[in-house]
Amino acid sequence: MKIFRAIFLIEAEKNCHLYKAGERLLLSEKTLACPEGKEVCLILVRDMTELLFKLLQLQPINLAQYVGTIFNCSGCKGLIKFSLVEPETFQVPPIAEGAVAAIETVVNRVSGKLLDSPLFKAIPPTELEILFKHLREIFVEQGTVLIRKGEQNLNLYILVEGELRVEDGGVHLATLSEGELCGEMSYLGADEAVSTVLATKKSKVLAVAGDVFGRFLGSNTAVQSFMAQLLASRLRQTNAARTRDFESCMSGRIDEIVPAELFQIFHMHQKTGVLTLHFSGGQGKVAFREGCLINAEYGEKRNEEAIFKILGEKRGLYRFTTGLSPKDMRAAEIGDFMMLLMEGVKRVDEEQER
Repeated sequence: MKIFRAIFLIEAEKNCHLYKAGERLLLSEKTLACPEGKEVCLILVRDMTELLFKLLQLQPINLAQYVGTIFNCSGCKGLIKFSLVEPETFQVPPIAEGAVAAIETVVNRVSGKLLDSPLFKAIPPTELEILFKHLREIFVEQGTVLIRKGEQNLNLYILVEGELRVEDGGVHLATLSEGELCGEMSYLGADEAVSTVLATKKSKVLAVAGDVFGRFLGSNTAVQSFMAQLLASRLRQTNAARTRDFESCMSGRIDEIVPAELFQIFHMHQKTGVLTLHFSGGQGKVAFREGCLINAEYGEKRNEEAIFKILGEKRGLYRFTTGLSPKDMRAAEIGDFMMLLMEGVKRVDEEQER
């Protein structure tokens, strides 16, 4: 089987700090060889890998049809233009030790999509190579927690494969896919995680210490801008998720917020839905329509008496779910909200005094 090999001549360059016009690049199925004494540009590796896949799809492979075609690198601060050399004139360029990029290795660690991410595009090739030296590959099994809220986290993680879920107290904040980051607070120097991140699929991430990332890239204005936008975006996602969660369902412990305060919250925000309460003595339910009390039950007690008994409870669990049945939407109010609340609190105080 004929080994694939193509040589490209750099026709022109603009502000490229690595390569010059007249130099040559050797592309094979396994490697990209750069001019002698020159470093390997990982952005060029990505571009050449994409070109390699395109050329390998030709059956039979006929490189002659591409001779003279001008190709561009996707560029960073500089840009090069290169063309395929006639197969008959192939001359392998001198290769310096360490100047060969193993395409398979690079692609296995960082896919083309990942290199296309806004973060990596913002990092100059030389700094990208330095960053890669500090990356650690971590595999996360499905269901495994990568970051736990309240615990120390010193790393920034870049998702290579799989899917991660970001949550806080059971509230789904975001789903992360390939190329996205988590643990971004470590970049700001915060060592305590503010949310939990777990794998919803078997995943692979690249980890770098937040202080290392900041030390190498903290002076890069493009990276600073990207991280600022990321943090702002995450804040908007968190606020939106919490709003959706509050509007659709709210749950917690009665010893953290007493029933009287719960009632006032739903009344003040004019909520419509059912508050279900679980106490040691049984289950209670209170229905609200635009903040008004519609019906209530607790054991054998109904409406006002059920409200008064619920207000006296100190321990238990609650859950509020939005929406009412058509029947409850037409039901009459139990009574004036504040009058019922005041009477209930008065009865609780009297019971405690006795």
